[in-house]
Amino acid sequence: MNTYTTIADQLTLPTGIFIDGGYRAALSGKTFETRNPYTGKVITHLPACDSADVDVAVASARAAFESGVWSDLHPTARKVVLSRLADLIMEHAEELAVMEALDAGKPVADCLAIDVPETAKCIRWHGEAQDKLYDQIAPTSRDAVALIVREPVGVVAAVLPWNFPLLMMAWKIGPALATGNCVVVKPAEDTSLTALRLAELAHAAGVPPGVLNVVTGMGPAVGAPLGRHMDVDALTFTGSTATGRRFLEYAAHSNMKEVCLEMGGKSAAVVLSDARDIDRIAEIQAAAIFWNMGENCTANSRIIAHTDVYDDLVAAMARQIADWKLGDQLDPETRNGPLVSQTHYAKVAALVESGKAQGARIVAGGEGAGGTGLGGLMFKPTIFADVLPGMDIFQQEIFGPVVGITRAQTDAEAIDLANATQYGLAATLYTSDISKAHRYARKLKAGTVGVNAYSEGDISTPFGGFKASGFGGRDNGIHAHEQYTELKTIWIDLTA
Repeated sequence: MNTYTTIADQLTLPTGIFIDGGYRAALSGKTFETRNPYTGKVITHLPACDSADVDVAVASARAAFESGVWSDLHPTARKVVLSRLADLIMEHAEELAVMEALDAGKPVADCLAIDVPETAKCIRWHGEAQDKLYDQIAPTSRDAVALIVREPVGVVAAVLPWNFPLLMMAWKIGPALATGNCVVVKPAEDTSLTALRLAELAHAAGVPPGVLNVVTGMGPAVGAPLGRHMDVDALTFTGSTATGRRFLEYAAHSNMKEVCLEMGGKSAAVVLSDARDIDRIAEIQAAAIFWNMGENCTANSRIIAHTDVYDDLVAAMARQIADWKLGDQLDPETRNGPLVSQTHYAKVAALVESGKAQGARIVAGGEGAGGTGLGGLMFKPTIFADVLPGMDIFQQEIFGPVVGITRAQTDAEAIDLANATQYGLAATLYTSDISKAHRYARKLKAGTVGVNAYSEGDISTPFGGFKASGFGGRDNGIHAHEQYTELKTIWIDLTA
């Protein structure tokens, strides 16, 4: 038994929703089970909430906001609390990493090295930024003063995905809390544990009761009521494009709340004719698609390679497969754990079968890696070659460890193929020509473009997508503060 299995066996797991500074059951008393996707065993049962619980959580957030207990604090005071929360996250790093791995199937080594420290960094960064931002004074005559100020929007609903539960919660609550709002979080039903624990740590750090609440349950029972709620002022969501469209409809049919959406992706890596060091590119691209089991919205699930480098790249990608160890997510040597659920496994498997049926060539993988029970949701890293634009695996988001490689006859065609999708979240470009790097990076229709590296930027750079990948704002950077604030002009007549 390794250290992380021991920690998992000793975890004190949350079993209630977190409202007004404490845990409680759903008003209905109903629960649902959350399972370890590797073993299939039930981890615990969590409250299956509905609109009544949503009403209680929103009322708690509204009361806290109107009281000014958080919104009226000096920005430096909020910074101190959020910095303390970041410290507590790192003090509980192993606990949070194991809880995240156990619940989501994510390799514990990744949780420890990336998810937990980046969660703490995000919250600390937004807290630190808040007392360094200034409002503005507009140019006027001497007879008036025009102030341009930003104020917190009020009650924010944050609806989270299951692939990065902790980090996506930080991306939402970091800027929302820093700017003085109160928040109601709806985690994904498959991965709710760390959201609840993070809310508890926030309370311990000094976030007042009602300022941060977490309500668990299914999308139609909890997410939809938040989207329709007349007392929610803004909603932020990361997840599928189909669900994002519904939140726009909910806003239109309720109180026209602000909506910020980060949605699906079908990100392409474009390898131009002059790209060098194909083995290095293959190593980067293997990480870009197989890391986190491919359950990543920016994963480069398409590679568009110029014909001059195509065959070498396909061979180099195949060599990368040998380095990927699949297995128990609590084993620190594991690079890929199980997919998150049976439903998601079936979706990935079905799209892989469609690729085979439509004529793409399997280079590696293409099937599950385990039977029923232990490891039954493992899927082998899969490489398709000779993928054409009309194939489902070229157009549809797979969200699994599956990459398709497409041949382009010219660099310009490669860019056109990369853009030939409804999505526009991220892209990668490989070239040894600095002029091409600038020119083609601007031609790629994506919110983030990495040049000679797979990258989402960092906490200081805005993150979001073009086309069906994004709407209404950006996560990360100072730009993220804008969607959680209202812009106000105060005009003062000095002649009165």
